[in-house]
Amino acid sequence: MMVKMKMRGNYFKVVYWIFAFAFIMAGCSDRYIEEKISVEIVEDVKEEPEEEKVDQMESELSSAISEAEAEEDTMNEITEPEIIEADWSEYFDGLNGAAVVYDASNRQYTMYHSELAMTRRSPCSTFKIISSLIALENGIIVPEDSTRIWSGEVFWNEDWNKDIDFTDAFHASCVWYYREVIDDIGRTRMQEELDKLQYGNCDISDWEGRLNTNNNNRALTGFWIESSLMISPKEQVEVMERIFGDSSNYSEKTLNELKQVMLVSEQKGTDLFLYGKTGMGKVDGNVVDAWFTGFAESAEGKIYYCVYLGRTDDKNVSSSLAKDIAIRLTSDILLEE
Repeated sequence: MMVKMKMRGNYFKVVYWIFAFAFIMAGCSDRYIEEKISVEIVEDVKEEPEEEKVDQMESELSSAISEAEAEEDTMNEITEPEIIEADWSEYFDGLNGAAVVYDASNRQYTMYHSELAMTRRSPCSTFKIISSLIALENGIIVPEDSTRIWSGEVFWNEDWNKDIDFTDAFHASCVWYYREVIDDIGRTRMQEELDKLQYGNCDISDWEGRLNTNNNNRALTGFWIESSLMISPKEQVEVMERIFGDSSNYSEKTLNELKQVMLVSEQKGTDLFLYGKTGMGKVDGNVVDAWFTGFAESAEGKIYYCVYLGRTDDKNVSSSLAKDIAIRLTSDILLEE
């Protein structure tokens, strides 16, 4: 409380000097200054040359701002989110994996297998959340007029072999559709948005996805699929909070459109809604990354979650399995509260 009061005092000091400085620079009359600023300041102003007055004002204003910023940094350090280790091994049944749940209202992370939860891996199709967000916000995707024309190339997934719109492309995780969307977004805008979201390593240098040794089809590769872009499970939930949290910089329209395609489960008899996206990547034909990330929303607020599965030689790893674990785990956490 003492820190907060001191910070508040400094902010008032900053505002005070800004007003005082503005009056002097505008060449206000001494009489007007006397009405708006304290008598002590006016007397000091009368005794000093104009240039010295300005220099003194600038110095004291700068000092007050620096002190306030330093104390704000201290306050942020004091309120650093808590990290709790949890044993959720029963949900993973021997799978090599990690889980992160972030309760933003209580500033608390709960993690299973924290070392893996902080290890960066390829986001794969979970990145469709981000590309959809950017495309919706910038008018590149307009949901009611979002159909893209199939080239006629036959892909391994039958759901991709047709003209397809935004909703179906998101649900079917259609790579060729999103390859076109990302090319329309462009490198410059994509880099700016990832920097703003602090999305993992923010590395889109392998734009074409040539580092992906599992696939050399240009329509099915990109920097987000076993390539240059990397993010950890913990960072995934932090990005979800930046997008859907109280401090989001995105329009309500964009967020509602994105939520519509991300809705995966509504728990019957409750007000609990689960949103998310799967992702899966292979190397040499083997699944090495499987994800499900998103958030849960109820009358009490939101929690953000991510389940990650890595290569497990004696287990069948898949994104659908990651999704199943995430839904069971998140539902159990919220319905127990």
